Amino acid sequence: LPPHFPPPIPSWTSNIADMADPGPGVKAGIFFLPYKYIALLLLMLQTTAVVLVMRISRTSSSARYINTTAVVMSEVFKMFGSIVLLWIEQPERGLGWALAHVKEETVDNWRECLKLGVPAGLYTIQNNLLFVALSNLDAATYQVTYQLKILTTAVFSVAMLGKSLDSRKWGALFILMGGVALVQWPTGEQHVQREGNAMVGLIAVLLACCSSGFAGVYFEKILKGTKQSVWVRNFQLGLFSAFLGMFGVYFNDWEQVQRGGFFQNYTAVVWWVICLQAFGGLVVAAVIKYADNILKTFANAISIILTGLMSLVLLDDFSLTGFFIVGASLVIASTFLYSIEPPRAGVSNV
Repeated sequence: LPPHFPPPIPSWTSNIADMADPGPGVKAGIFFLPYKYIALLLLMLQTTAVVLVMRISRTSSSARYINTTAVVMSEVFKMFGSIVLLWIEQPERGLGWALAHVKEETVDNWRECLKLGVPAGLYTIQNNLLFVALSNLDAATYQVTYQLKILTTAVFSVAMLGKSLDSRKWGALFILMGGVALVQWPTGEQHVQREGNAMVGLIAVLLACCSSGFAGVYFEKILKGTKQSVWVRNFQLGLFSAFLGMFGVYFNDWEQVQRGGFFQNYTAVVWWVICLQAFGGLVVAAVIKYADNILKTFANAISIILTGLMSLVLLDDFSLTGFFIVGASLVIASTFLYSIEPPRAGVSNV
């Protein structure tokens, strides 16, 4: 009799095996929650909360805090958070090792560290621009318009990383621009925004999108060229950003700081803004490490919807129009269209 060979295993079974492996996560009894879903849930909540809380902090009091100082403090908080997360990542080595490792990579290996000066400066500018934007735009309009960073990131990826975009991605980018244009389209209805200059807010968001796109691509280029921990890179980024942010405090607001102090008009809401900003930098790093771009898009889309609803119900500074509904829908659809990759040739979807 001819030897008996087991039938070949279909290629789709390996795909099922890959899908069955959720990656690292948290296990509690029979329940298991992958880190990627934890990171995405936190990203969705943080993205929504920071926009709303920052908007409240800029409009709820006539005595405003100095936003450049808040940017510096958020970077300081992010630095401490990065060290703690590096320690948690390798708890057997201890906190002392984490501190020594950060010192070695930042001080001893300073030439490599200096590369982060460019994205740090751009992120510092971006964070200051976001305070300006949310002082002049309602939360929902800001959140939708800020999705133009997808366009700027794509353009810089093509120019700096040599990436190529197919017709589907370019089509998604044109849909994105159309959606944002509809959201910004003037209507004859009386807008309920009570203060601020919408044009100033729009310009601030557009500049922030350009800064975010270039800094993100530059940072990605650095990460791909090194095997260093993302938390060490995050600490270095925060260190440069805090240092450069102090220049912003000195050149723009030093007289005001001398009159009223660095922490003047800080309230509980302001400290929440600082914590959420710092937390956001850490969550994005976790999403880069554990999740993918498609799942991140789901989180951003849900965040746009939540921000619109919260702005309408809680802040009462936003009027829902047909242009906004259609524009926001196009923005959400374009992000999905841009992020979803077509199936590879020869790979079954079964």
